[in-house]
Amino acid sequence: MQIRVLFFGMLKDVVGRAEEAFELEPGSDVARLFEIYLGRYPELERHRASLLFSRNREFVAQSQRLEEGDEVAFLPPVSGGSSRVTELSQQSEQTRLIFRLTREPIDTSALVRELQRGEDGAVVVFEGVARNHSKGRPTRFLEYEAYEPMALEKMREVGEELAQQFSIDRVGMIHRLGHLEIGEASVVIVVTSEHRKAAFDACREAIDRLKRVVPIWKKEYFADGAVWVEGEGSQSSSPTL
Repeated sequence: MQIRVLFFGMLKDVVGRAEEAFELEPGSDVARLFEIYLGRYPELERHRASLLFSRNREFVAQSQRLEEGDEVAFLPPVSGGSSRVTELSQQSEQTRLIFRLTREPIDTSALVRELQRGEDGAVVVFEGVARNHSKGRPTRFLEYEAYEPMALEKMREVGEELAQQFSIDRVGMIHRLGHLEIGEASVVIVVTSEHRKAAFDACREAIDRLKRVVPIWKKEYFADGAVWVEGEGSQSSSPTL
């Protein structure tokens, strides 16, 4: 059977490509696919403990059986122009959710204007900004990449969960991709609600969940090299510079 295999972050560097078509024996699972690639690229072994997998844009265990035409992604831990605007069902009180991935600078004020309504007594904004240092090393610039269709889907799921968990009105999340200069916003989250506590709590939860489950990766560039950031704070050296 033929499947499509995608690679992101430092895994793309290891195998030397972003994607490929792959012939796999019928009945194989994700673990079998990984073992085949491990035989070709032994360096994958050092990523085994932290590696994530998805099948057709959903996280899966290695025991997941694969079928003809599946899209399988090898994903490093997430580090935290496409767009989607979603109106939730009436069961969610018509909370409006906005999710975007963009390669242009984020206009925070414009996002606030899209979301804020007269009923809102609180608007909470979080901006994650590219800083000029990491672990004591001066940072020149950053690059972000994403598994874009899956990232938008996971952002939607996070927004729907927030709408159910907190008494909020609207949620907007925009994440930058590509090249970022120091001082530019990498992610902006806006939450509106009638009262401030719900907005503050939901905004904090939004960025925490986004960093855990949305497949977006950051690469930090220094004067003497570059590293992919794995999850919160861990790094993997890259030979690209």
